[in-house]
Amino acid sequence: MKIFTLPYQYKLTGLCCAGFLSVVSAYAQQLVDTTIVPASKEELQTVEVMGTRTRKYFSDYSFSATKIATLNKNIPQAISTVSKELIADRQAFTLTDAVKTVTGVSQSSFYNQFAIRGISQNEEGTIINGMRTRQYFFTQPLTNHLERVEVIKGPASAMFSSVDPGGSINLVTKKPLKESRREVSISAGSFSTIRGALDFTGPLNKEKTLLYRLNVGYEDSKSFRDMQYRKALLVAPSFSYVPAAGTSLNVEMVMTNNNTRLDRGQAIFGAIAGKTDLNSTGINFNMGSSNDHFNTRDLMLMANFAHSFSEKVGFNVAYMKQTWDEDLQEHRTTNAFAVDENGAAIPTLAGMRAVIRQQRWNTDNLSIYFTVKQNTGPLEHKLVLGYDRINTRKFRGGGENSAAGYRLKDGTIASRYDPAKKDLYLLRTVNGVTMPVPNVPHFDLARPGYFVANLNEYIFAKNEIPPAYYLVNGVWLQDQVRYGKLLLTLGLRQEWYEDFNQYKQVNQTKISHQQLIPRVGLTWEATSHINVYGTYLRGYQPQGNTATLVVVPPPAGANFKPLESDLKEIGVKSGWLNDKLQINMAAFEINQKNLLMNANDPVDVNKLIERGAQRSRGIEVEASGYVMDNWQFNAGYSYIDAVITDDNDPKLKGTRVQNTPQHAAALWTRYNMRGVKILQGIGIGAGVQYSGSKLPWYTRDFIIPGYTVADVALYYTPPQSKVQLAVNVNNIFDQTYWVGAQNYLRLFPGTPRNVMFNVTYKF
Repeated sequence: MKIFTLPYQYKLTGLCCAGFLSVVSAYAQQLVDTTIVPASKEELQTVEVMGTRTRKYFSDYSFSATKIATLNKNIPQAISTVSKELIADRQAFTLTDAVKTVTGVSQSSFYNQFAIRGISQNEEGTIINGMRTRQYFFTQPLTNHLERVEVIKGPASAMFSSVDPGGSINLVTKKPLKESRREVSISAGSFSTIRGALDFTGPLNKEKTLLYRLNVGYEDSKSFRDMQYRKALLVAPSFSYVPAAGTSLNVEMVMTNNNTRLDRGQAIFGAIAGKTDLNSTGINFNMGSSNDHFNTRDLMLMANFAHSFSEKVGFNVAYMKQTWDEDLQEHRTTNAFAVDENGAAIPTLAGMRAVIRQQRWNTDNLSIYFTVKQNTGPLEHKLVLGYDRINTRKFRGGGENSAAGYRLKDGTIASRYDPAKKDLYLLRTVNGVTMPVPNVPHFDLARPGYFVANLNEYIFAKNEIPPAYYLVNGVWLQDQVRYGKLLLTLGLRQEWYEDFNQYKQVNQTKISHQQLIPRVGLTWEATSHINVYGTYLRGYQPQGNTATLVVVPPPAGANFKPLESDLKEIGVKSGWLNDKLQINMAAFEINQKNLLMNANDPVDVNKLIERGAQRSRGIEVEASGYVMDNWQFNAGYSYIDAVITDDNDPKLKGTRVQNTPQHAAALWTRYNMRGVKILQGIGIGAGVQYSGSKLPWYTRDFIIPGYTVADVALYYTPPQSKVQLAVNVNNIFDQTYWVGAQNYLRLFPGTPRNVMFNVTYKF
């Protein structure tokens, strides 16, 4: 679909009848397959309540980064976008596949976990339409209901409150269109994968003031990993009511059910520095039981109302309610090997733990703000004044039963084995080796076997998950001040944070924090094609959010200082070929201190520790757009130097940060054939992803090697047809690689060569 802008002299305002007819005559043929857009891209919806009709790999604008529609080139901060078209061309049904080409983003595990600009995400929950949610950490979100994925680089606490210093991944859902469109997609391929999706949208009344959109997605798949499967259902209806140009209401719901097993990764033999063989077990190798399961239910209701009182004053209120339920049963490693009667490790036997957990969360997110456009002399102001209220509650009634440790002769359990007191333990001899009897049988790496576990054979420690509640109140002011070719973005947020443990119980504890969070950025329009910018941002993240993830958290995170961070960044954003091609570059430094991490203690899995400080410096280059009308691409390169600058362990100071490659690059491109009749309707896609080596999260005794993976795709749309046939072959050379690791017992291998077929029908 071509897009063009009416020349200024032919704008409809004041156009005489004869002139209007001449314009119609001149553009009649183009209108057959053309969408007319306003002459100025600044005339965007203030609030995103209606969908877009463009078909390209990037987005020109963001609503969430500044809370109002702003062209990306005018935002003094790096923002990478992945459009629904790129998602569809890659058949990227989950978030991990969608962000493969985003610079500075590195997958850390099988979870919904990434390192952005060398900084690991802190389990803060996904951001959807600019609003904070809770959880999604252990499962990958589906993508068929997304308009685009935005990665807003650096700390964004001034806009989103408590978010990760490296960056925020914002999922923007599809909104209704004024034109009727219907699309049905069916996919099937490797690992017994079957997927289906539908996307219906259009007006519900003749005046086209009431619009709807319905997205449904379903997946039933196995995996290259033993024991793994996934059955996921997503239903996402939305409605927009636009009675007048300045008034709109959008209501949408996203319901997701995920039934799967929690995949804790691949275990390998041994723990000898410099002699580790990552191929000592197959990448399909998994530890668990046949009756393990991980079922989650997530329901989100979102509403947004916007009204313009005049051309200069507007009002917006947005609300989100989210409920999240978890039902987990798993057998997982204790992150330690079995020991013999003398306490020596047995590297072929992995220690195991059985866990049963159920819990429920609720999040309410309210955002209210006014927008004011005002001039003071030569200065043009876009003021935004807002109030946010975010609260998350972990309900009482949740609990975790855990079985681990070693059996004593008196029928009780010891959390660890003490060779000096071996007479107190039950012992047994296996293959000539005498060892203490575990509460949960060890997993034999040399002779793996899967079974239906009888949980009645274990002795469980039963823990109630304490009810918890945290509340954020924030007021903020932002001003985008334009003077000629200079655009100054100023922001200031005052936040009050309250964290309750044992909420509404007799032993309730509470802590409170408050913080003033500044934001400043300057953009200079060097030419009509090039914007140069610099920015300084502060980040603030109370630790109670992370502390409440463990079963028995410390009192409201009181023992931990808030995570603090700052960003210094300079960059260039440019648009070429009538803005069909974007090329952006950025250089940055992010500092963070008071990091809170799991201690990786094999006995106390809930133990948390603080790591002093980290610094991340780097450069990013990305390009996206059309080389020709029938050839578009998305590409990027990043260099990240992330080091530990302070730690309780002096030996770690100056060393590399884990799970972050220094060099990474990615490319995806699609070329549609034309000009030769026999090739009409054929498209070719190809991509490559490179990641440098990484360090595991909890050990420095081995290196996760770098890798290069290539993908290809073939598309065919028969002439005069509404059907597209596609086949995607991922990891075409069947490379063995690992996207991340925690230790010897938890490596996360990449997917081997796989094929996905797709049929999409549009009507």
